[in-house]
Amino acid sequence: MSVRVGIDVGGTFTDLVAIDPATGVVRSRKVLTTPDAPAQGVLAGLQALAPDAGAIAHGTTIVTNAIVEGRHARTALVTTRGFRDVLEIARQSRQELYRLDLAPRPEPLVPRHLRLEVTERVLADGRVAVPLAEAELPALAAALRASGVESVAVCLLHAYAHPAHEARLRAALEGQVPFVSVSHEINAEFREYERTATTALNAAVMPIADRYLADLEASLARASIGATLHLLQSTGGMMSAAVARRRPLAMAVSGPAGGVAASRFLARAIGLQNAIAFDMGGTTTDVCLIAEGRAETLPQRRLGGHPVRLPSVGVESIGAGGGSLARADGAALRAGPESAGARPGPACYGQGGTAPTVTDAHAVAGTLRGDALLGETIRVHAERARTALEPVAEALGLGLRETAAGVLEVTNAAMRRAIRLISVQRGHDLRSFALIAYGGAGPLHAGRLAQELGMPGVVVPAHAGVFSALGCVVAEVAYDHVQTFRRPLEGLVATELEARFAPLVAAVRAPLLAEGHRPEVIEVRQSVDVRYVGQNYELEVAWAGDLDGLRAGFHAFHRRLYAYATDDAVECVNLRVRAGVEAARARMPEWPVAGSGQPFMEQEAYFPETGATALPVYRREDLPPEHPVKGPALIEDPWATTLVYPGHTGLLDRAGNFWMGSDPEFRSMGVRL
Repeated sequence: MSVRVGIDVGGTFTDLVAIDPATGVVRSRKVLTTPDAPAQGVLAGLQALAPDAGAIAHGTTIVTNAIVEGRHARTALVTTRGFRDVLEIARQSRQELYRLDLAPRPEPLVPRHLRLEVTERVLADGRVAVPLAEAELPALAAALRASGVESVAVCLLHAYAHPAHEARLRAALEGQVPFVSVSHEINAEFREYERTATTALNAAVMPIADRYLADLEASLARASIGATLHLLQSTGGMMSAAVARRRPLAMAVSGPAGGVAASRFLARAIGLQNAIAFDMGGTTTDVCLIAEGRAETLPQRRLGGHPVRLPSVGVESIGAGGGSLARADGAALRAGPESAGARPGPACYGQGGTAPTVTDAHAVAGTLRGDALLGETIRVHAERARTALEPVAEALGLGLRETAAGVLEVTNAAMRRAIRLISVQRGHDLRSFALIAYGGAGPLHAGRLAQELGMPGVVVPAHAGVFSALGCVVAEVAYDHVQTFRRPLEGLVATELEARFAPLVAAVRAPLLAEGHRPEVIEVRQSVDVRYVGQNYELEVAWAGDLDGLRAGFHAFHRRLYAYATDDAVECVNLRVRAGVEAARARMPEWPVAGSGQPFMEQEAYFPETGATALPVYRREDLPPEHPVKGPALIEDPWATTLVYPGHTGLLDRAGNFWMGSDPEFRSMGVRL
């Protein structure tokens, strides 16, 4: 078996993780990212870590960045006659109801003069009311050629119920325009605005993704690396490069998805059924619920102001990170969402920043070592942090350390709200969930959040510094499909639903079989979107072949989310299928038992509950497994700093993961102190 490598390209570093298939042991490496030519950084890392790689699993932010920055290709839209303005009409809902100074939505992705119409009409039940006007297709193709567009989206009304007209249009246009995206392959659901916007966005990023993948494949070929290439999807599963070229929008949330996939893998490895993935970086914090071993997914999210109607991991992102700016707003203390960014960054980094940030607050409070070396490249300058925070302290009439503690508390409050949103407000009891903390700043805050939320404890992974790359290499190869099927459950029979599922199952199994996976290793999961008749939105419920079980599952889910269920009529709305193959076997290597277990220094730190107190500082590599570390304490490694708060105890397990919590709660999680 060949070596499998996971790669995550970040703004500063490209992270790589390799799994030896014979032993399952994980190795990792970081190399500098080459922003102008990302494939060069990927190639340099591969040659250093695993030149014999046989399979590459890759996460990239290229699609997300293109959408957020508005760098997408010139795109046209072909739609049913009379419906060219669906993108313009959109929805009348507002993101912020009382901010009348804000535009309710961004400008349409496709300008009106590039939105073309064709005569045809399909009804919602799939019957053809007006056949496709074949005679219009030559003029349509000529108009697209003359417009100079690079990509075209085809989204006909009710094509999800009868895709033949879209398929004919694609056949007619593929030789005329470089890239064509059809809605029934991207999002075969009703709700024409979301389906049109999603298809148009997919078309707009197709050329960008194609050029990047072509460059990467050419670089690998020149280096004689004949590895198969898979790309990380927003769902946390991997897809082939061929599928990624047709559905690049499926990669839009692959950054957070990598960390969630790694958290799911770690939770299984250490026996946690329930966990919260907690990723705190420089600008944002991402949290995601993992319940009973499965990460929560969402059917839709917004990106660059546009709706993306594709499944993705249920990540909640907030503007709270190590670089979030702190300020006095009258008598109130604020932190974020504005950020110092990578340049100039926090004041304590000594790279030109002068505004105080959350990281500066840690340096002032003593919960970050005053001369620490972060990421093996950035030296902390505590005096610069104090200078930056002084104006805020003076404005509030507080001491420097009290102000620093306040900044950290305000930041924690925002993160507590995000965690409650994905858990408590969706019917989950946090007393049965642990935090999995990663990212540069996550392990500094996780212990306090666990205390305040009543969670049993925190796990900081052994590979926290390359966690998203680990997620790429342990994620399953998986494909999803959804199809609208609206019928009341009353009168529906299970065999009819199974018959509707059959072609969807075949569609998601086909690419896995084409990649050479054996039929018996493919796991298929089926679910149904269900709602009460008259509701606007639906809940996804697992399908196990039993209509009574489906109805009971919907009532139980509805009661957990909304605290009630009724006897009202229930209807099926969408059918969903996912087919996946588990990734290569991986295991964490044994942690070397060479450390002394002693701190290498001690400094003074400030905590609101203790005041100024001594804070021993340990190097992570100096900690032997099962050696208790009483809080407060600071645990340093090159890529993350972990803070053990007063009242908590921490230890390394045999695989190098650092656990921290209070003694009784540790025992309830099955961890021996």
